[in-house]
Amino acid sequence: MKPYPVPAAPVESQIVVVNSRFIASLAPAFSVEEARAFIDRVKARYPDASHHVPVYLIGHGDSVIAHCSDAGEPSGTAGRPALAVLQGSGLGDVVVVITRYFGGTKLGTGGLVHAYSDAMRAALAVTRRAERVATHTVMAEMPYPLLERARRLVSACHGQILDEDFTSSVVITARFAVEALPAFQAELSRLSSGSVQAEIIESGEVLLPLD
Repeated sequence: MKPYPVPAAPVESQIVVVNSRFIASLAPAFSVEEARAFIDRVKARYPDASHHVPVYLIGHGDSVIAHCSDAGEPSGTAGRPALAVLQGSGLGDVVVVITRYFGGTKLGTGGLVHAYSDAMRAALAVTRRAERVATHTVMAEMPYPLLERARRLVSACHGQILDEDFTSSVVITARFAVEALPAFQAELSRLSSGSVQAEIIESGEVLLPLD
């Protein structure tokens, strides 16, 4: 699957509609279990609220798991409108809870649809985006004269140096996107006339900010 945008970090926003307060809490979630745990934490943070409307998208595109609930609001007035806005954002692996404190005036079905939609838009407006990228972490031991060129090579291949260990030689630990590593390995071998090789010590995923 191609990389897709996800929230870079949790955010919270708030709007007021005819004295009712809507608090949208948004966070990254990479499994249904993570999403449910976040929903439970929000409910515990606002135990006296009138409603907690949960919405989440786990995955992206054709393999997405989508969920929403009206959480006691009239059918179709809360979860579905909020989910539609979230789906239109292009984000994946995201969970949102819209918490409502009733302000004493009923909003009607149309008013609720607009309020929950606007609460979701407000949260998305302050959400920074990131991208899940598959990575390899590598380690390479080299003589000191090669160090500066190796550093420049890491940068040129959009890698990140995580550690440098200085003894009788230098050991660099660096992380690369999976697709960038072959070019680094090939150029490092060329620079060292084949004497230095980068060994993969770990594989995983990281979130890289998009803005």
